[in-house]
Amino acid sequence: MTEFPVRVSARHDEAAGVFSLQLAAVSGALLPSWTPGAHIDVAVGDAGVRQYSLCGDPGDRGRWRIAVLHEPRGRGGSAYLHRTAEVDTVLRVSGPRNNFELVDSADYVFVAGGIGITPILPMLAAAQRQGARARLYYGGRTRGHMAFTEEITSRYPDSALLPQDEHGLLPLASILDAHPAAVVYCCGPEPLLSALEAVGAERGASVHVERFVPKVVEHAPDTEFEVRLASTGRTLRVGPNQSIADVLESAGVALITSCREGTCGTCETPVRAGDIDHRDSLLTAEEQARGDTMMLCVSRARSGVLVLDI
Repeated sequence: MTEFPVRVSARHDEAAGVFSLQLAAVSGALLPSWTPGAHIDVAVGDAGVRQYSLCGDPGDRGRWRIAVLHEPRGRGGSAYLHRTAEVDTVLRVSGPRNNFELVDSADYVFVAGGIGITPILPMLAAAQRQGARARLYYGGRTRGHMAFTEEITSRYPDSALLPQDEHGLLPLASILDAHPAAVVYCCGPEPLLSALEAVGAERGASVHVERFVPKVVEHAPDTEFEVRLASTGRTLRVGPNQSIADVLESAGVALITSCREGTCGTCETPVRAGDIDHRDSLLTAEEQARGDTMMLCVSRARSGVLVLDI
């Protein structure tokens, strides 16, 4: 991860277990530009790196906003930020990347579950600016666990806030049936994403989701295979218990990686030839079928040799 320092300029509690951080460049310079759906990598001490969606105003180059769900029994990233990220703390972050781009449409439906509201907020604002129809359906465990509700109700009063303890699970089939022409964006826990993908597939809906934890991917047992670097012709063997990224790095090939789980897109690499066993949680089925790119941290070869555009 190519990092640079930012300073925490404000911290606010947004809901039960959720706090937001406002970030500014330590140098006082303008921050890199971004588009709705983008995220940044944040270094979180011994826990490594975590991805957080930018949920502020893309037009404000002086500050970024992220929100963190504090998970005391998680993998340690949110606990680190909860403990250390106070005002004037310096964090190291990456520049924005966007694997969740907002496509042009006259009609959007946004579905958010819990902390999944974060990438949706700037999308709602963008849809409003361009005069598109847009409706938000936002669920959470309880109303008190749902972040940014005051901001949402003041700016988007027709949004449906549907906490589970009051309304049950989000009625996904009814939502899609009520908006048959809409492009659908969703972020939230895996059961919500999987359910919406299934309901969307039944209805032929255009559904876009973003994951920050890997989905369960069934695959054949790992076997050995080879990768060839197109630039030099060098061939390297990848063993059953190795990733392509690990092998390339051990061989001195410069790579940029982050999540190591197939969710962030940092290690996406063009493939010139070969049969890819896709195991990422990012590429669409159509993108995987094209077979021209892969995530080196998790995906493998089904057989033979993969020729990488490196």
